[in-house]
This record gives sequence, structure tokens and C-alpha cells, in this order.
Amino acid sequence: MSELAGRTAAITGGAGDIGAAIAAELTRRGARVTLLDVKDPAEAAGWIETASAHGPVDYVRVDVRDHAEVAAALAAIGTPDIAIAGAGIVESSPFLDITADQWRRHLDINLTGCFNFAQAVARGMVADGKRGRIVLVGSWVGEVPWLEIAAYSASKAGVAMLARSMAKELAPHGVLVNVVAPGIVAAGLAKWQLENEPAYAERAGEAIPLGYPQTAEQVARVTAFLCSADADYVTGTTLLADGGCSLFNQR
Repeated sequence: MSELAGRTAAITGGAGDIGAAIAAELTRRGARVTLLDVKDPAEAAGWIETASAHGPVDYVRVDVRDHAEVAAALAAIGTPDIAIAGAGIVESSPFLDITADQWRRHLDINLTGCFNFAQAVARGMVADGKRGRIVLVGSWVGEVPWLEIAAYSASKAGVAMLARSMAKELAPHGVLVNVVAPGIVAAGLAKWQLENEPAYAERAGEAIPLGYPQTAEQVARVTAFLCSADADYVTGTTLLADGGCSLFNQR
């Protein structure tokens, strides 16, 4: 496929299961991708290999919590045509036990990290007259509560409103901003829980009407749609791709 041939893409959280899958899909469609992540390149090697399944990718180490560091990284690689803000964390904890540090980490990485990256990218796109695409990775739990991840859910709700606000202000510049909101993905912490916590696996199974967890590759394909010509009149939208989790199937 070559629908994204000649386009460049930058992905934060690129050294993670979902970020690497998105990179592989965009590369498969012809884009030249740069992964950005806080991990040391040696630690990120496995995800870089996954991302490179259909062609080489570049890697830049950056902490999305640092606005100046993000801006410097983008200045070095150039303003991309496509930007995916996927860096994030989730730490499971009952609401009554969430610490101030846990709360702050979720907001700093999941929400402020999105802001830092998206603002730096948008500034470059506007300055260059580039009609680009920005996709923020949200979650179905940004709208529907799920036990023991209140900090994560709140941060993802913030991501959705950040995208809508950006979309309204950037529309006159031809920059489209959307959110992809996955469901329960067999990746990262959720994959570990599905494999090692029977109670979580049972609860998750009851929550998914389709009956099985989402794959990182399924998230990647939906994200790629938002970057494609087929989505050239879509902005300010949260594309819910959650297998029906938000249909309140929980018992």
C-alpha cells in the first residue's frame, strides 16, 4: 500500500505495543515514521523491531513531560505530516488508595504529555502551512467508569476535550485533530492482567460484547484510517473502537 507515500509521521509512546503497531501500519501504507519514547534505545529494541516490520523507522528518546525537550526533538526531525500522541501509563489502584504521585504521573504523562507534543506539532504545521493530521490516543474509559483506574480515566477524558478544543482552533489552518479510543487491548498492562489476574480477565470478558480483547493491530488500523484520505473531513471526533465495551455490558 502507498496511500501515505511521501508523508512523515511521528509517534510518541512508540516503544510500546500500541505505538509500535501503529508505526508498522503507517509504514506499511508508505509513511516514513519516527518513534519517540522515554525508553533507552536498547530497552526499546523489541518495539523498534516490531515497528520496522514493513520498513525502517527512526527512534528519538524524549520525555513528553518536558515541553522544551519535545519541541527540540521535533525541531531536529522536522514537523511531521502525521502526529500520533500515544505516550501513556496506567496504574491500577482503588480510588481511596490513589496517591498524589500516582495522580500526578497520570496527568503529567497522559494529558500534559499529549498537550506538549500536540502543541509543538501544531505550531510547526501552522508555521509551515502544512495541512496535517494529529491523532491523540484516548480510551473508552474516558467516558465510561472502570474500576480502579480513576486517575487514568480522568486523564483520558481530558485528552478528548483537548482534541476537540484543538480541532476547533486549528480547523482554519487545515489541521485535523481527532481521538482514537480503543477498548480493552491485549497489550501492555492489560495484557499482563489478562494473563495473570483471573478476576480481571473474567471482568474484562464480561465487559466485551464481541467476546475477545482487542489487538494492537486493530487499534493501528483504526488510527491509520484517521490519517488517510478517507478521513479528510473528520475533525474533533473521538472514534470509539472498543468492541462494544461502552455499551454497558458489565454484570
